[in-house]
Amino acid sequence: MSTFSGPVVETSGLRKEYAVRRGTRVAVAGLDLAVEAGGVHGFLGPNGSGKTTTIRMLLGLARPTAGTMRLFGEPVPEHLPRVVGRVGAVVESPKFAPHLSGRRNLLLLSRSIGAPDSRVDAAVETVGLTGRDRDRYRTYSLGMKQRLAIAATLLKDPALLILDEPTNGLDPAGIREVRDTIRTLGEAGTTVLLSSHILAEVQQVCTAATIIGHGRVLASGRVDQLLGAATSHRLRCTDPHAAAGVLRTAGLAVTTDEDSLSVETEDPAAITRLLAARDIWVRELVPARQDLETYFLSLTAGDDDGQATR
Repeated sequence: MSTFSGPVVETSGLRKEYAVRRGTRVAVAGLDLAVEAGGVHGFLGPNGSGKTTTIRMLLGLARPTAGTMRLFGEPVPEHLPRVVGRVGAVVESPKFAPHLSGRRNLLLLSRSIGAPDSRVDAAVETVGLTGRDRDRYRTYSLGMKQRLAIAATLLKDPALLILDEPTNGLDPAGIREVRDTIRTLGEAGTTVLLSSHILAEVQQVCTAATIIGHGRVLASGRVDQLLGAATSHRLRCTDPHAAAGVLRTAGLAVTTDEDSLSVETEDPAAITRLLAARDIWVRELVPARQDLETYFLSLTAGDDDGQATR
């Protein structure tokens, strides 16, 4: 797999408008996106936020109203033929022959693009379908069908894999299967752009993320940097009532929750020092880092200017 030093995906001022009966609907509003090589980049936002429209523009399936796009440094859609061989995408449910096995479907696809049969073996192993690849496609679960779709994109050994809502409609087992496949790809060096509205699920596989709302970027960066260091800590101790008084007297914000306390501080060691001095002993002290869903809700709270139709 060839390497690339700059952003694998880059957009600047990307905008997409649709004519509607009462004017213009803005699906994407000046989107600036940068996806660096390697790992899994979450493209996150609620349904209708512009994720699929952006992906369709990147793949040449829709034309932008304004702005620029680049894949591997090449402007698209003008130079899309130069880079399309390095891009795999699952945007809609692909069509497979239901009466053929998963392997046979992949072999037909690989031979149609001139890829060696050995790519089928590698793809099947990567997506975890070894042992089920000779079963007929119509017997597959939804999760297995989605993993076969990902396997199909791997036949040309893409450096960039774009997945649009790959866990939609899947049960918890299917979600876990697809999540594990995506994690494996990212760890192997493939750049994965993963579009999803299920923020808590995506947090488990993404190294970086761009969060959008109403067709515009709300935040972007490494997931650990977006969430920041945990300043809230859950505390369990021998005397929660007395502990709350001690910590509040010391100027710490404390809230009670049944048999535990939530304490706001950047220095958790101070909690143990303060309580030990009063013969109150800590049983549990763990950081409570916010998740992507909580972070997203904080970004969009009070955002009342997001009417996309003008």
